[in-house]
Amino acid sequence: MFSSILIANRGEISRRIMRTARKLGLRTIAVYSDADMEAAFVREADEAVWIGAAPAAESYLKGDRIIEAALDTGAECIHPGYGFLSENAGFAEAVGRAGLTWIGPPPSAIRAMGLKDAAKALMERNGVPVTPGYHGEDQSLKTLKAAAKTIGFPVLIKAIAGGGGRGMRRVDSADDFDAALTSAQREAKASFGDDRVLVEKFIESPRHIEVQVFGDSHDNYIHLFERDCSLQRRRQKVIEEAPAPGMSLAVRKAMTDAALMAAQAVGYRNAGTIEFIVDGSGVLRPDGFWFMEMNTRLQVEHPVTEFITGLDLVELQLKVAAGGKLPAQSEIKLNGHAAEARLCAEDPARGFLPSSGFLEVFDLSAFLDEAPGGGVTLRLDSAVEEGDVVPAAYDSMIAKAIAHAPTRDGALDALGQALREAEVWPVTTNAAMLANLLDHPDFREGVATTNLVEANLDELAEPDDAEHADALILGAVGLRDLNPVNVSDPWDMPDGFRLNASPRATYLFDIEGETRSVKLNQANGAERAHIYGDSFEISLETVRLGDGVVISGAIDGAEVFGVVRALADGPVLFSRGRAIALRSPEFGAALEGLAAGDDIRSPMPGKILDVKATAGQDVKKGDPLVVMEAMKMEHTLTAPRDGKVAEVSATAGTQTAEGVVLVKLEPVPE
Repeated sequence: MFSSILIANRGEISRRIMRTARKLGLRTIAVYSDADMEAAFVREADEAVWIGAAPAAESYLKGDRIIEAALDTGAECIHPGYGFLSENAGFAEAVGRAGLTWIGPPPSAIRAMGLKDAAKALMERNGVPVTPGYHGEDQSLKTLKAAAKTIGFPVLIKAIAGGGGRGMRRVDSADDFDAALTSAQREAKASFGDDRVLVEKFIESPRHIEVQVFGDSHDNYIHLFERDCSLQRRRQKVIEEAPAPGMSLAVRKAMTDAALMAAQAVGYRNAGTIEFIVDGSGVLRPDGFWFMEMNTRLQVEHPVTEFITGLDLVELQLKVAAGGKLPAQSEIKLNGHAAEARLCAEDPARGFLPSSGFLEVFDLSAFLDEAPGGGVTLRLDSAVEEGDVVPAAYDSMIAKAIAHAPTRDGALDALGQALREAEVWPVTTNAAMLANLLDHPDFREGVATTNLVEANLDELAEPDDAEHADALILGAVGLRDLNPVNVSDPWDMPDGFRLNASPRATYLFDIEGETRSVKLNQANGAERAHIYGDSFEISLETVRLGDGVVISGAIDGAEVFGVVRALADGPVLFSRGRAIALRSPEFGAALEGLAAGDDIRSPMPGKILDVKATAGQDVKKGDPLVVMEAMKMEHTLTAPRDGKVAEVSATAGTQTAEGVVLVKLEPVPE
C-alpha cells in the first residue's frame, strides 16, 4: 500500500478520499485554486499546493501543474476523483511517465470508453445491447439532421465526450433540431473541449440503471450490484438509490453479466460504472435495457453502493492500484437499501439557477447526530462547512446526503426527514425539492422515470398555499418569541387592544415583493392565526436557541416544525428544507420596484454565450434574451413580460458580474 496520496480534485470528493486515506495511514496532499484557498478540503489536508486561478482551465485542468505538485511533495499516487481530469487518458499516461501511480483504469480503457460513439461500436462488437442511433464521424448539420429523421423523433443529441448531462439535448421535431444542436455543441465544447455529438433514439419512459464494476491486474472482475439514477434534472442525477426498485434476479443477472462483458472487453481495472438506459414503461425485462456509456472513474453516487455492500470503494481502488486482488463475487452480499440526494446550491423554482456566496448558516446536523434508530444510518459527504464560501466557478453540488436502512421505505423516510431539517443561508439550495421528490408517489412506487422531475417541477419546487400559510404562521410565532415586548404600562402593549375583543398581534412580511399579513390572537382559550382571509387553530410551542427560536406543534391539527434565527440581514425561517427571509415591507420602494422590473440582470457571475435580444425588438413573456454560462451550466435569461427591448448592454464572449443589467425593457404603456 502507499504512504502518501495527492488528490487532483476539490470539494466533497477530495474530503471523501482523504477520509479513507487517513484511515489507511496515508499522508494527504491537496491542490487548490484561488477560489478554494480557504476551502474545507484544503484545511483538512496534511499539505496543500496552489495550482492556479479560479477557472478550472487555469488550475484543476492543468495536468502538468498537478504532477509537479505531486513530485514536489513526495506523493506516490494521484487520485483524480470525478470530473476534471478523471477521464483524461493523456493525464493518466503523464502520471505514469512521472513515476507516479494512477488510481484509476488503464489509459487504453479510458480512451476506449471515453468517446460515446466509439464505446457504443465496441459494445456492439462484444454483444452488449446498445440504443439505436447515429455514431458516425460526419458532424455536419445535414448528416446529423438526416440521421435524426431516419431514427425518428424524439431523439437525443449527446456529446461524445464527458458526462453529467452536459452537451445533451432532447429534440422533438425537425424544426427544433438546428437550435438544439448548436446549443449542445457549444456546451460540449465549453465543458470537454470537444463539440462532437451523436444522435440516438430517445426512450419515451426511460429509467437510468447502472452497474458498479471492478477489475484488477489479476484478471478478476466483479460487480457490486446496481444503482437506479432515474431522478434527474437537465440530464444530471438528483437522487440515486441501490438496489434498483423492481429489479428481479433474472434482470439483475442479465444486466450485471452485460456490465462485466463490457469491462472485460477493454481489459478494465479499478472502479468503473456501466450505465444502461432502461425501458421503464412496465415491468423490467432482461431484454429491455441498452448500453449508454461507461464512466471510467469513481461515481458521485458510490456511497449507496458502499452502504449495501459494506465495502469502502476508495479503499478498494487503492488496493487494486497497489496490485492487490479483488474479493470473490460470492463474498459480496447485498444488505438493505440506500439512497443519496445531491444537495446543490441552486434554486429549482428559478430554473435551477445556481447560487453562490458566504454560508452564514450551514446546519445539516440531522446527518451528524446519533442514528435515528430502526437500523437507519445517515451520512453527509460535504464540500463545505458553516462560514465557508460557495464559489461560482464550479459545479453547484455542495454535499451528498445519504441514508441506509433495512427497507427502501425506511431509507427514503429517514433521508427526507433529515433534508427537511436542513438549514442553509443565504445560499439557496434544492433541499425542499429533494425532500418532496422522496415523497413523490411515482418514486415511492418504484416506477419513476427520468422525466419525473421536469414533468412535476412546479409541484416539487414551489410551496403550495398550505405550506405558504404554515411558513408565515411559524414566522410570526417565531418573531413574537424572538423579540418579546417588555413594557411596564399595559397601555403600551402592541396587542391591538379593543373593548370586548381578544388581544391580537399583526405581522407584515415582504415575500418576493408581495406583502403578507398574519394576525395572531387568543379566543375562547385557544390561539388562532388569520392569513389569506382564513383562520387556523394553532397549538405551537417555542424553545429559545442561542440565536433563535425552535417552533413545533400543530396548525389545524397538522404537525409543523420550524426554526427562526436572528441573522446578519434579519430574521430567517427554516422549515421543510426552505429558508425564508422574514422581512418587513418597504412601502416607499414600490415605485422603484416597478422600474426595476424592466431590467434583466445577471443573476450571478458568469460568461455571456449568446445575445438574442436587439434594441427595438418586440418580445413576448418568456422569449430568450441572453444565454449565459455559470457553474458549468447554460442558463437562458428570458423576458419577464411582453414589451420592447430598449437597450442591450450584454456582449457575447465577455464575463459579467452578479447584478449587472444586461437588457433593458421599455416600461409597459398605460
